[in-house]
Amino acid sequence: MSAALETLAATAGVHGSVGSIGYGLAAIGPGIGVGIIFGNGTQALARQPEAAGLIRANQILGFAFCEALALIGIVMPFVFGK
Repeated sequence: MSAALETLAATAGVHGSVGSIGYGLAAIGPGIGVGIIFGNGTQALARQPEAAGLIRANQILGFAFCEALALIGIVMPFVFGK
């Protein structure tokens, strides 16, 4: 077998979904966002403990938006996949 045919045979054995790779990359964004939200929220609580209720409410709202992006990212490969 020639080198080109061996390479073709090797790549033909690789199968899977590019969508799963895309979701893995798309999950990085919400992960970073959640880290930023809770990191800055912790700093805000340390600086102004009297505003704990407002800060916590904003943290939960931001967390929900970030997780919604992650859930949208997990659904998209199924919607647009073949």
